[in-house]
Amino acid sequence: MGVFSYQYLASNDSLLFNITPTHFPPLPPIIDQIISFTTIVVLFITMVSLGCTMEVSKIKTHILKPKGVAIAAVAQFGVMPLTAFSLAKVLQLGPMEAVAVLICGCCPGGNVSNILALALKGDVNLSIVMTTSSTFLALGMMPLLLYLYCQGFSNLESAVPYAGITLALVMTLFPCGIGILINYYRPQYSKTITKIGLSLLLISMVVIGLLASVTRGRMNVMLTVLSPQLMATAALMPLIGYTFGYVLSYLFRLNGSGQRTIAMETGCQNIQLCSAILKVAFPPDVIGPLYLFPIVYIVFQVGEALLLIALFWVHQRFFKTPKKGSYSLVSSLQFPYGLGRGKGRGPCLLRNTTQPSRTAS
Repeated sequence: MGVFSYQYLASNDSLLFNITPTHFPPLPPIIDQIISFTTIVVLFITMVSLGCTMEVSKIKTHILKPKGVAIAAVAQFGVMPLTAFSLAKVLQLGPMEAVAVLICGCCPGGNVSNILALALKGDVNLSIVMTTSSTFLALGMMPLLLYLYCQGFSNLESAVPYAGITLALVMTLFPCGIGILINYYRPQYSKTITKIGLSLLLISMVVIGLLASVTRGRMNVMLTVLSPQLMATAALMPLIGYTFGYVLSYLFRLNGSGQRTIAMETGCQNIQLCSAILKVAFPPDVIGPLYLFPIVYIVFQVGEALLLIALFWVHQRFFKTPKKGSYSLVSSLQFPYGLGRGKGRGPCLLRNTTQPSRTAS
């Protein structure tokens, strides 16, 4: 665990907590070590899988036309942190609950958004570039945003280990770089690694939740992360992100696929990074089970996205009207007298009979 050790936290005056610790009952040491180790390994593998989706050529294309990426950056680091701060204030969350929500809101986008954008017929290349750019921008934006928004809560300005969070972000770039190299030199392995990373993410979240909850005497503590305020926060954050991401991209006149892509990218957070930071950067008696908040968040994040995807497909199937002047059905038919096939061009469209005919010379 190195720099995230509790000795490091205790020796660094800037990380001393002025808030009153909650003093949650600690997990058995072996369970706590297993959860910490699993969290770090899962973060490493998922960041490698994220890197495997990145292609230098696609990144260059969107850098040359940065409109979509710029809108996504504003939505990611403007809408989500403000949403987390506002919900923490409105729902009157406790100090550490507010910290957990703010860290989740300030995290970059996650690679789950790439799959959701694909299901919505969005611009997958834009989604990948957005995830890439937000991951690198988080290196500076995440500590800055946490510092600014923590000023709105009493005694939270020194409760966040900024140095530890920054170092965690730097460490995530290393496996991400490995994934980029794999995709560049061994692209045939990229899809497999990406599938493994996403599957491991979902499985690990369930395993970590079970390990934390089945230990005797922890069930009452688990109710902390399932409190009505945190459940409402986890439900509203992604929904607000999806909505404002779509509205913002609509106002800047992106096409339909770009709007759906930015909506998914805004509401989807890198929850494995959030969970890792909460688990390894805070003492266990202070953070307690709140490092499980990202698991609650991803349940609502994916559930609401699937509902939006279902509504989108219903709209596409039953309510979308065909464009005027479409000859797709007619062109598939064959007609006599030379109207069915054009010379060397396959099925042709019906000709305009109002044009004057040629006269014999």
